[in-house]
Amino acid sequence: MDDVERPSRPRRASGLLWAFLPVAVTAGLYWYGRAHTPDYASSLFGRRFDDANQLKAQLGTALLGLALIQLLLALWMYGRLPGLRTAPRSVRTGHRLLGLGTFLLSLPIAQHCITAYGVQLTDSRIALHSLAGCFLYGAFVTKVIVVRHPRLPGWALPTAGGALITLIALLWYTAALWYLNGYHVPGL
Repeated sequence: MDDVERPSRPRRASGLLWAFLPVAVTAGLYWYGRAHTPDYASSLFGRRFDDANQLKAQLGTALLGLALIQLLLALWMYGRLPGLRTAPRSVRTGHRLLGLGTFLLSLPIAQHCITAYGVQLTDSRIALHSLAGCFLYGAFVTKVIVVRHPRLPGWALPTAGGALITLIALLWYTAALWYLNGYHVPGL
């Protein structure tokens, strides 16, 4: 009688909670950004107004560069770079440390964006940037969950990582490139 396999309800409930967490992070950021009164004079490392935007553009460009290095390291770790042998263990460690650094670099940029501007939906570029910023941290939570739960399907990790890089590139395109290109980006 004790050998009868019972359905795993706590595991299913736990899975639903893990699936809800990225949605809650994204929705929470969106709600805060919409409810918060923007403070256009807020500071980023002591810089205000256009100086803060210039610093954010530079930090955002560095963030995109780190994300692309992360992508290359991930491709190397999973044997997807032709002509390179299997990645040494130090590549995994470097990938994790660089990921932590990338995440930490994103925080002051995001904090300034949500404090100074909130989530705005006034035009297509700003709306796209605002929504991508909210989704970025939901995607980050998703990637951490996927890494910690190896029983998920094999496509989950590259999808989560790809979403992160895509969102960082989209944020860079709609803000850093826009600023560095004289307040204009192609297509928006």
